[in-house]
Amino acid sequence: MDADDVRAHASDLPREPGVYQFQREDGTVLYVGKAVDVRDRVRSYADPRSARISRMVERADDLDFAVTDTETQALLLEANLVKRHQPRYNVRLKDDKSYPLVQFTDHAVPRIEVTRDPDEGAVAFGPYTDVGRVNEVVKAVREVYGLRGCSQHKYRNRERPCLDYEMGLCSAPCTGEISEEEYETDVEAAKRFFEGETGALADPLEREMEQAAQEQAFERAANARDRLEAVEAFHGGEGAAVSGRDEATTDVLGVAIEGDRATVARLHAEHGQLVERDQHVMDAPDTESKVAEVLAAFVVQFYAERDLPDRLLLPEAHGDDDVAAWLDAAGVEVRVPGTGRDATLVDLALKNAHRRSGDRDEVGALADALGIDRPARIEGFDVSHAQGKSVVGSDVCFVDGSAEKSDYRRKKLGEENDDYANMRRLVRWRAERSVGAADGDAHDDRPDPDLLLIDGGEGQLNAALDALDEVGWDVPAVALAKDEEIVVTAERTFDWDDDAPQLHVLQRVRDEAHRFAVAYHQTLRDEVSTVLDDVDGVGPELRKRLFRRFGSVEGVRSASADDLRSVEGVGAKTAETLSSRL
Repeated sequence: MDADDVRAHASDLPREPGVYQFQREDGTVLYVGKAVDVRDRVRSYADPRSARISRMVERADDLDFAVTDTETQALLLEANLVKRHQPRYNVRLKDDKSYPLVQFTDHAVPRIEVTRDPDEGAVAFGPYTDVGRVNEVVKAVREVYGLRGCSQHKYRNRERPCLDYEMGLCSAPCTGEISEEEYETDVEAAKRFFEGETGALADPLEREMEQAAQEQAFERAANARDRLEAVEAFHGGEGAAVSGRDEATTDVLGVAIEGDRATVARLHAEHGQLVERDQHVMDAPDTESKVAEVLAAFVVQFYAERDLPDRLLLPEAHGDDDVAAWLDAAGVEVRVPGTGRDATLVDLALKNAHRRSGDRDEVGALADALGIDRPARIEGFDVSHAQGKSVVGSDVCFVDGSAEKSDYRRKKLGEENDDYANMRRLVRWRAERSVGAADGDAHDDRPDPDLLLIDGGEGQLNAALDALDEVGWDVPAVALAKDEEIVVTAERTFDWDDDAPQLHVLQRVRDEAHRFAVAYHQTLRDEVSTVLDDVDGVGPELRKRLFRRFGSVEGVRSASADDLRSVEGVGAKTAETLSSRL
């Protein structure tokens, strides 16, 4: 669109509250905005207020709108549309599911574990920013309260406690060393710690340290001291009292902006205590009032699906009259404190935001480590099969370190028990579709990636590079194997530290490519006959459970009788039959 196109569209719009969408001819939404007067606001885009918005208007082919009854309705509709369409030119809240959480599972005897994808029905705390510290604290919780960390199939049907019991990490409810009632008491005590009651874990550790010192067991005392320090630092000093009404809920926001990325840190307080913290990544606008615009966008998008707090403490005014009216109508007290306790809390939120902002650019770290341009778009490839049967390939996509699931693809491959040939075939398929699309020959209209990640080692990488050379698709590629976690390139290998940010982003892509491939393979495999079909007592449902548990017929063949009996529906007789037949 040019200025005349914008004015022509604006002349047909109503002078009422509502939302408007600039979009491409194919329906792709580029920008969503709200306005008290839709016509007047859209007309202003004939003279865009920034270079970013100017580029958006130039790319747009059409404009859509919706009228609302009130300005508040327009505000919330805008938030919903931004969340649904993820327009490129909006300041938008991104997913924070990649941060670790601590969950207590929804079992009669719950287990505690660190996860990024909580189970349904689980009680989860977090998310947290430092997975190393979380793991350290969870270990301390298990040492103090003896909570199990094993999977459900390992927990069932045990005749004697496992090694965790011998190491003092579990009280062994599986074999009745502790009753379920006593175990539940310990679980509730552990939950109180994650709810903000530091003493629930710190006090027992302090007593252990003092007792060890009295017994001159100095190594044990030092270990207890280290765990105590980690536990006391876990809530980051965020257990400080919050001023105001004890019954009031308070959210404290801090914003850090680095380039085109903004990080919003939120501290949440209840009953005068800070009990929760999280971080959220957003696109930063290229306007002068960056922090204010990020705050306004975050408040609407974040609280559109959540309860508003009684109070909001901000580092500066958000400057949006519509947002202010909405919060005022909802009875939310908004303050920008200058001094006192509230100002200290805002400073704490700002520190959290800056810490996350500095740690978060894993993609930039990857570019520096590999010596390439910033790979904002990474595609990951993996192949899954069972002895050359039901061979499938996955192609997943990550943009700025986050999964872009709408750009996932999968491919059935030939029946061949050759990992290198299968990988070559998969990458060649992707390359040919891209080159073909560029020549107007149809197929793959996704943008070319900045980097390909191959699940495997040197052999898989060479197969992928051969496919790229054959097709003439110039995209850099690296490989990452699961065992050594060594990154392989055409020129050299990298053995990065476990906590290297550039390794973390590659691991996420690799793991997701593997998950997506295995899921598709299982779908196909469940539809075909196997040698298990001829085993007495093994029907279709049990066959599926065996495959999901052991991965393949070969996995079932190598499983012990105890492992087989851990699968629901496999008794002693069926386990014996499986062992003898396979």
